[in-house]
Amino acid sequence: MKGAEKIKLFAFDVDGTLTPGTLIFGENGEAYKAFHARDGMVLGLAHHMGYITGLITGRTSDIVKARAKELSMDFVVMGARDKAAALEEILTKYNLSWDEAAFMGDDLNDLPLFGRVGLCGCPADGCAEAKGEADFVSSFKGGAGAAREFVEEILKEQGRWQEAVDICRGVRDFKPAQ
Repeated sequence: MKGAEKIKLFAFDVDGTLTPGTLIFGENGEAYKAFHARDGMVLGLAHHMGYITGLITGRTSDIVKARAKELSMDFVVMGARDKAAALEEILTKYNLSWDEAAFMGDDLNDLPLFGRVGLCGCPADGCAEAKGEADFVSSFKGGAGAAREFVEEILKEQGRWQEAVDICRGVRDFKPAQ
């Protein structure tokens, strides 16, 4: 993937990207979400390896906040109406350029980021427009390992995947959340 060598930050949409996109509401209006353990493994690992990681989502959810905390993510932007503006603030905070950011999203509201970030990814079941503009289309659906595949491919392009594997083998101290 052209541009992978510059990536220092991973940002993700939530519903439809880190989850299957199905929203289950409880009787008191709370929404339940399902996350994939393999996505969590690689996101926690990327953070441990020094990458900046986080979420930008249009919805607000305590579950998302809890998941981000569990994975030691650096930022969580919820209720984002303008995801590009949200990521621009994050890039400014970390003194990074757009070329140093990778983003994965699945739907129309993610498209403003696709043309700006260094690399953009989309799950296999993302909308046609997102898949058409993505630099990387996962072979996995949202919430089923798409984020894992995206991060793994970038780490491989950077020559850092074996480092990630070695961390998990115990060569270095690391206990990832899943």
